[in-house]
Amino acid sequence: MRRTKPTAAADETRQEDLTLDLDRYVPALITFIANKLSRTATALYQKRFGVNVTEWRILSQLAIEPNISAARICQVIGFDKGPVSRTLAVLQARGMIRIRADRRDARTHSISLTPRGRATHDKVFIVAQERERRLLSCLRKEEQEMLIGLLRRVHGNLDAVSAPFGTHDSD
Repeated sequence: MRRTKPTAAADETRQEDLTLDLDRYVPALITFIANKLSRTATALYQKRFGVNVTEWRILSQLAIEPNISAARICQVIGFDKGPVSRTLAVLQARGMIRIRADRRDARTHSISLTPRGRATHDKVFIVAQERERRLLSCLRKEEQEMLIGLLRRVHGNLDAVSAPFGTHDSD
């Protein structure tokens, strides 16, 4: 059987096959939603409360888990060490957090909210909850619960894309 050289039309078809459908590509949809939510949250929170969305995420994590380490914040939020360290320094300088050497291990530090940080957290929390309510208002209650459950499952499966490619049976 004789092989023929692919035509320009065939090459173009193959290139079109390798184009993402951004309306269906889940990583893009999640990223677009997260970016737009972050951008609008930062604008609102900065204007009303003097904190950006990264500062808010750290304040909220410290309200949930007082006296945690920077490594734990990175683990939960998914940020790199550098941005977290810089944000912690800013929050400490503004009197919103307290950083102390851990009593059990002087190499690690325990981070907690100050009364000022807690007050800021509580104000932002009310607005954040209202933003979430508005975002999800297009869904019925059972759809909201389903979405949360699905997102938690996907979040729990992130290791599947962290492993080197070619290590899974399906690859």
